[in-house]
Amino acid sequence: MKNISFRHLLVIVMLISLCLSTNVFGKEAAKTYETLDRGVVAVRINPDTVLVSWRYLSSDVSRIAFNVYRDGCKVNSEPVQISTQFYDRNTSKKATVYEVRPVVRKKELTNGYGSYCLPSNAPSGYINIPLLKPEAQMCPDGRICNYSANDASVADLDGDGRLEIILKWDPSNSKDNSHNGYTGTAFLDAYKIDGTFMWRINLGRNIRAGAHYTQFMVYDLNGDGKAEIVAKTSDGTIDGCGQFVGDSLADHRMKYQKNKNNRYGYIAYGPEYLTVFNGQTGAAMSTVDYIPSRGIMRHWGDNYGNRSERYLAAVAYLGGKHPSVVMCRGYYTRSVLAAYDWDGDVLKPRWVFDTDSLEWRSYAGQGNHNLRVADVDNDGFDEIIYGSCAIDHDGKGLYNTGLGHGDAIHLTSFSLDSKGLQVWDCHENRRDGSTFRDAATGEIIFQIPSNIDVGRCMASDIDPVNVGLEMWSSDSRGIRNIKGETIAERPKALPVNMAVWWDGDLLREMLDKECISKYDWLKKECNIITRFEGCSFNNGTKSNPCLQGDILGDWREEVIVRTEDSSSLRIYISPHPTKYRFHTFLEDRTYRFSITTQNVAYNQPTQPGFYFGADLEGSGITFRGYKFKK
Repeated sequence: MKNISFRHLLVIVMLISLCLSTNVFGKEAAKTYETLDRGVVAVRINPDTVLVSWRYLSSDVSRIAFNVYRDGCKVNSEPVQISTQFYDRNTSKKATVYEVRPVVRKKELTNGYGSYCLPSNAPSGYINIPLLKPEAQMCPDGRICNYSANDASVADLDGDGRLEIILKWDPSNSKDNSHNGYTGTAFLDAYKIDGTFMWRINLGRNIRAGAHYTQFMVYDLNGDGKAEIVAKTSDGTIDGCGQFVGDSLADHRMKYQKNKNNRYGYIAYGPEYLTVFNGQTGAAMSTVDYIPSRGIMRHWGDNYGNRSERYLAAVAYLGGKHPSVVMCRGYYTRSVLAAYDWDGDVLKPRWVFDTDSLEWRSYAGQGNHNLRVADVDNDGFDEIIYGSCAIDHDGKGLYNTGLGHGDAIHLTSFSLDSKGLQVWDCHENRRDGSTFRDAATGEIIFQIPSNIDVGRCMASDIDPVNVGLEMWSSDSRGIRNIKGETIAERPKALPVNMAVWWDGDLLREMLDKECISKYDWLKKECNIITRFEGCSFNNGTKSNPCLQGDILGDWREEVIVRTEDSSSLRIYISPHPTKYRFHTFLEDRTYRFSITTQNVAYNQPTQPGFYFGADLEGSGITFRGYKFKK
């Protein structure tokens, strides 16, 4: 210290002050990048042509190009640089291995390869993954349930850089606690993209099946390169290695009594656990008591266990070296969020937010059937957008709008000129309708009141003439711009459930009822452009695929759908050419966590932590590795 001059000391102090003021330390602690491979995928799009697609990573140099090989022979005449896709004329019916090799300064690199084996019987347009469908099950009331493939998630379970699929099986008698009756058992399966079955977790008789109970979080929580699975369990849960959690013989379901209208099938008593499962084997690694316990049912707002049995979950960076898992209970009345850290050995509580606390009592009743995760206040850590309120990364309330419960919510940056992120939300109270707000402060930017239950809302850029994203709701009162102005009547054919980036331009397409449709902003109509023949979407009127997101190939999104008989999953790949080459959206934390939470209750589409839409054209900015012309 004696050799440091006052001038040098002043510079050091200024640098530290700058770091603290801009939260450099916080942002560094909160970085997240999964180790991703090239995500190479090849699908036959017609008898003569195979489409090969792969990832463009943020670690790639800007002028990187690629060579494409089929069974060891290069098939492109010049390195591919415009996009990360290649159409190969291939009429062979033999199994084929495609490789993609990076080229930098006209030199092909000897590492960084990615490969995919196209089967000899490859179907057109999608990857087929055969499933091990659970057998039909008889419940204690004598009724038989069958199974269908339901919500899915993706993560690297074994550390090879490739994503695996984690799938929930849904019995045909699944239901929430507003309905009497037994449900069949819920299962979680893991499959590799090539169809290899990895393991099955049987959640057991004491976990009810339905959209509101099993929110399974899949992510690498301790940074070892292999994702874990976290889910609520109970007595009788069987892990992927055949070992029981708790008492294997216990049955906590309320008993069926013939000719009596009791709440049979309900699970209102007995222990509740939270279990971390090994992603590679499905083995239960740690089990703790679920926080909060159900306690006295009426304290949640009813006496039959409906409001107490509503669960949400998320993964978020909350200040630790690694992400935390957040398990939630309740949203109609009391709401509790409990954050945990997993170090590979111990599942350690980080904080608990409880609206029974006097300090946060006003936050009760503000939750949705879903949630969003993002760093809305730009401090480097994530907040939980819990419907009409927001919980800060430290487990304290950030703000509360008081607008109450809703069924759908969208969070992203809505225009190039937006400061931070915004939220488009709809409400069930037959009063507040739909609201557009600042995600960091809760300030209402505009509101469309309604005297009906507005059950759905959507936000996507579907009109290149209008600035920013467009918004609409199920009350059918027009398509709005970011100022709240009506720019067009909403066509009846314009869906309001899910969305997908599919056809190669910067606009987003709609995903609903086994179809992809595109809005025609000139004719003010919506038209189907893709049908998923022989497939079914999930969850009734919610009509969502098992998963949608940028999980393979270039920046466009894939759609994972079950066949009508649930004998297979299909991963549909966009067959359309694109002139854009963007870094994979998986590297954006907000987007990645929107995939992680997509299976939560009423599924919501992926959305990034940045503006993405037609206004990027002519902007002159460099966006995710792509330079737009001014």
